[in-house]
Amino acid sequence: MTQTAQQLTPSAQEAICEALNQCVAETAVTTMLAQNFHWNVTGMAFGPLHDMFQKIYEDHFTAQDDLAERVKALGGHAEGQLAGMLKRSKVAEHDGHATAEAMVETLAKAQDTVAATLAGAAAIAEEHGDLLTQDLAIARGQVHEKFAWLLRAHLG
Repeated sequence: MTQTAQQLTPSAQEAICEALNQCVAETAVTTMLAQNFHWNVTGMAFGPLHDMFQKIYEDHFTAQDDLAERVKALGGHAEGQLAGMLKRSKVAEHDGHATAEAMVETLAKAQDTVAATLAGAAAIAEEHGDLLTQDLAIARGQVHEKFAWLLRAHLG
């Protein structure tokens, strides 16, 4: 049975919010990863990578908000502390000291991680009949998979 946010049981809301907060955390860390690489990329591919990294972090900044607002629509608390996000995230911070190729590889792996987490959140939402969250998670997962593909295309 499909349900809106207010029709979900408290335990369903809690499970979905927990999954979404994981997505918010990993998206936030990946946002900073892309911005860090945007600031620090050098070399012959500077121009296209600088631009791509910016497209990624701008997209992800908006996505964090969309995901966190869905948490709030479900009656949950959106994780807003960086320390909490870093602790929760499966994507690690990076100091920005890397070759352009290593940056691309690192960011592509982060995209894969976030896509997988979003797919998991979509499955949890589906279990509870929350098709609106499922749709959001699927759409975001597709964006992250596309970014992973675009990044890997730079590696040949």
